[in-house]
Amino acid sequence: MLDLILASGNQHKASEFSLLFDKSIILVKAADKKIEVEESGESYTENAFIKAEAYYNEYKLPVISDDSGLTVDALPDELGIFSARFGGPSLTDQDRAKLLLAKLAGRPKSERTAFFTCMICIYLSPEQVYFFEGRLDGYIGTELKGEAGFGYDPVFLPKGRGESVTLAMIPEWKMINSHRALACHGAQKFFRESNCQTV
Repeated sequence: MLDLILASGNQHKASEFSLLFDKSIILVKAADKKIEVEESGESYTENAFIKAEAYYNEYKLPVISDDSGLTVDALPDELGIFSARFGGPSLTDQDRAKLLLAKLAGRPKSERTAFFTCMICIYLSPEQVYFFEGRLDGYIGTELKGEAGFGYDPVFLPKGRGESVTLAMIPEWKMINSHRALACHGAQKFFRESNCQTV
C-alpha cells in the first residue's frame, strides 16, 4: 500500500482523495500544516511537481499533489492554470462563473466547448516521481445550475449528460467521472499493477 500525504492542509480535500482511491492500494492523509508554495509553473504538470516537491522536502515522506483547471476553447489564454485567479483575486467562485458566462454571452454551443484537466503528481522520492492526467470534456452553459458543485461546476455541461445538466447537479456521477477521478483511477491502476511499495 502507498501511504501518501496530500500537498495541502485541507482535510476536506484529503477526504475526497480517500474516497477516490481503494485504501488497500493508496491511502491519502492531509499534511499537518499548509506550506506556502508559489505555483510558478507554466503547466499543470509543473505546478503539481512544485507542490509535491515542496511538501516532500518538508516532511521527507511520499506525497501526492494535484493541479487542475478549466480550459475554454474560445478563451484559450484566460483560464487553464489560471482558472482559480480568473478575473482577479477578489472574485468568489460564483463571480468567476458569472464572468465566464458574460464573456461567452451570445455564442453558440459550437463556440462554448471546454474541458477540465487534473494532473496528479505522486512523489515517492527524487528518483521516483509519477504523473497521471484526467480530462473531462463538455460545454459551458448559459446559466448557473445546481447546488452540489464548486468552482465552475454550475456552468459546466459534461459531454454525454444532456443539454442542461451541469456537474453541480450530478455529484454522484462527478465522483466517478470527473477529471480528478479519472486521474486517480489511472494512478491506482498503475500502482496496483506495479505493486510499488513506499519505504
